Amino acid sequence: MRGSDTNDGQHSNAEALPPRSTFWPRFLGALALLGLLVGMMIGKLVDPGRSVFDRVELLAGGEMNLWFDHAPQVHGEMVDGTVAILFDASGPQLQGQLELQGRQAKWTLRHTEQGLLLSIIAARQLRAKWEGAEVDGRWRLHVSLQDE
Repeated sequence: MRGSDTNDGQHSNAEALPPRSTFWPRFLGALALLGLLVGMMIGKLVDPGRSVFDRVELLAGGEMNLWFDHAPQVHGEMVDGTVAILFDASGPQLQGQLELQGRQAKWTLRHTEQGLLLSIIAARQLRAKWEGAEVDGRWRLHVSLQDE
């Protein structure tokens, strides 16, 4: 053996192998993509979606019930005596009045970018308590108002 030169084919050097196959990285990429797509499909099936508002019940004594098909995310605040409750839900826009200790309070349910917004306003400052519960397969938010 005179060297590593294989020009004449008389030496015992190994022949050059064909280039390595690129199937393994492609296979791993296809598995990752398939896992992502299956995960997204399962997430869509499990996600209940946005709640749908059904109706409002006005009760005596400044109380009201709001009915939804399932529990929405709820965020509420009392700002300067006005009650504002935001629901991650869809539904019709409504408005009305309710009686609170012989006086009127106006409420409106309207669309915003984040969902439905319930606003309750009166000539005096209000305080509110709300709690949600599942009743007969639907979700009810009970709001009770009081003068401050």
